[in-house]
Amino acid sequence: MRTFDGIYVAGAWHPGRGERIEVASPATGEVLGYVSEATPEEVGQAVDAARAALHGEWASYSPADRAAALGRLADGLEARKNDFAELFSAEVGTPRRASTFVHIMSTLGVLRAYEKIGTDYPFDEVRPSMTGGEVHVRGLPVGVVGAILPWNAPLFTACLKLAPALAAGCTIVFKPAPDAPLAVSLFTEIIEQADLPPGVVNIVSGHAATGEALVTHPGVDKISFTGSTAVGAHIGALCAADIRRCSLELGGKSAAILLDDVVLDHTTIAGLVGGVMGNNGQVCVSRSRILAPRSRYDEVVAALGDAVGALTVGDPSDRATDVGPLINATARDRVEGYVAQAVDEGARIVVGGARPEGLDTGWYVAPTVLADVDNSMTIARDELFGPVVVVIPYEGDDDAVALANDSEYGLGGGVWSPDTLRANRIAVQLRVGAVSINSAPSLDCGAPFGGFKKSGLGREGGPEGLAEYLEFQSIIR
Repeated sequence: MRTFDGIYVAGAWHPGRGERIEVASPATGEVLGYVSEATPEEVGQAVDAARAALHGEWASYSPADRAAALGRLADGLEARKNDFAELFSAEVGTPRRASTFVHIMSTLGVLRAYEKIGTDYPFDEVRPSMTGGEVHVRGLPVGVVGAILPWNAPLFTACLKLAPALAAGCTIVFKPAPDAPLAVSLFTEIIEQADLPPGVVNIVSGHAATGEALVTHPGVDKISFTGSTAVGAHIGALCAADIRRCSLELGGKSAAILLDDVVLDHTTIAGLVGGVMGNNGQVCVSRSRILAPRSRYDEVVAALGDAVGALTVGDPSDRATDVGPLINATARDRVEGYVAQAVDEGARIVVGGARPEGLDTGWYVAPTVLADVDNSMTIARDELFGPVVVVIPYEGDDDAVALANDSEYGLGGGVWSPDTLRANRIAVQLRVGAVSINSAPSLDCGAPFGGFKKSGLGREGGPEGLAEYLEFQSIIR
């Protein structure tokens, strides 16, 4: 049982006035712990603390000092990686044998990457002026950042915001998702061990009202949000009303294109399955549309059906488990509704499509493969956030590219072929932020990550992610 009552402000937990939020296991319903709902006044206290830290001791830290602080955060997390991995398995439902990689190693990668990027970044640059003389270009911290987190990878997404924000010299107020706030709250122990000045990192938990109080607070200079496109559109509108900077990492409906020369060996099938079923299908870059050449359609469907049907569904704490529960009952019911609608529209269930037997508690959905799916079907258009993959036939490379791009989203994509030059020619035609070739979805912490179209605004990762937390000033002389 982990309880974090109140708000984390200026380097300490303070008693809160809001109601307790119960955090339950998605596998058993057992109460794992509690956090407190922050009131608008408490959100204001956190913002004030971040503002004071921005202009206090933190302002004297050099880029090298800030990078070193990120290194200490990484060291602290690495020393306790097993504690955090077990907590993520409990509160998110990620299978334990995958939670260290999904939640911890990815987070460490972000912190280590920005430890280096922050040291090397050109915050001050003198350029020749186009009219003679020179221009001094300065990258200044944008200020106080409000960061609103999702529940599916809470610490990873937190550090995708925290690391570049701190490298840039900003301070931050986090609002974790109420379904999975415990690990982010526990991370305060790592923050304190890393000896960050009080107020550089603050945490206010809560539901939508707490998030809206943070988004609209006049002391916040930038909002960084990861979550659904619908909520992101609302946050973007609120930020636009005040001309407040914002970054939005939103939904996806990514496609994996299997070219007609694809080799359906164990590596390929495992990569395709992992690209959909990882973290129980609750990943924004999930390649949940698999585009298969019509000439090999039946072969692809059969191979995927066999592999998905062999997955072990069960208790995420059991290291034999491949797929755990969805985060809550609403998520499970939503996924089941989409599968039922797809069948009504003409799709065929190859495997799955029902609740797994013997799991009477928790929010489980059997890993599902749907065939005979057309790209116009609802299940091929909307983000499900569950362990469901649809297989869509195509005719020729041009048709595959057109189908992959025929989406309101543009977050990720994949191409599979032994001919990597051909695969690259397809990849560069996809209107998405990241494309993997012959591999499951991945994020390179030294490269930008984000989406085209309704998948968001701005980028996280790499020097481009750091630039999102800077204001640029030109001094012409």
